[in-house]
Amino acid sequence: MKTGIDAGGSSTKIVAVDGRKPVAAGIFPPYREFGIADALEKFISDNGIIAGDVEKTTLTGVGSLSAGESLCGIPASKTDEFQANAAGARYYSDKDEFMVVSMGTGTSFVLVDGKIARHAGGLGIGGGTLAGLSRLLLGTDDINGVSDLAAAGLAENTDILIKDLCDSALPGLPLYATASLFGKAAQGISDADTAAGLIRLVLQTIGSSAALCAAGYGITDLVLIGRLCTLPQCSGIFGEMEKIYGVRFIIPEHPGFCTALGAALSD
Repeated sequence: MKTGIDAGGSSTKIVAVDGRKPVAAGIFPPYREFGIADALEKFISDNGIIAGDVEKTTLTGVGSLSAGESLCGIPASKTDEFQANAAGARYYSDKDEFMVVSMGTGTSFVLVDGKIARHAGGLGIGGGTLAGLSRLLLGTDDINGVSDLAAAGLAENTDILIKDLCDSALPGLPLYATASLFGKAAQGISDADTAAGLIRLVLQTIGSSAALCAAGYGITDLVLIGRLCTLPQCSGIFGEMEKIYGVRFIIPEHPGFCTALGAALSD
């Protein structure tokens, strides 16, 4: 048995694999609040794992930089985060050539061609952006709570759409396409509409940037990973962008644990 640890800026994710099969997963507070060793110890205890049965643990993410060569008495090593992103996404994908869009605190783009993975860029917008803007505008940084609130709102009450500007679709731009994120927002707008607008702002910015980056490499399959992928709004927002950009956004099983899984699968 092996474990993989993704010590990110927003949370620590841990996955255990038996051979190459995931058998347990857990999520814990970020490493600055709850030590990585403490998280691994609790993960082992919570899942009834015998520490002696764990051959090794592999760490990735920003929190892994200060880790030593042993964790809870288990030999520890480190792997490149972008390689872990690719390995985890590849496990759940039947594609040989794709781009991983890792939606964490910020967002990274990783090109995958068979077993080869390389960083292609990214942007400083992600779950941290949604949490921070929600804290300012809604008084909470509970992203799941914001998502629940957004279910009762309409992003089109905050955004200017093509249909607000003209009666007919433009070349490559259907009437539902966004002309200006938050361009319609004004005093008195409901919290539910604000929440819906914030989620679309973050997800659409990520999706558009990823699609444009992928186009430069002739790639049309984009695998989305990270906890933001679990938001129910992803289906509609990325579905609209698929039609506009001619790409396929794929959300694999357990997207929030893909990087930790990739670390566990690293050799």
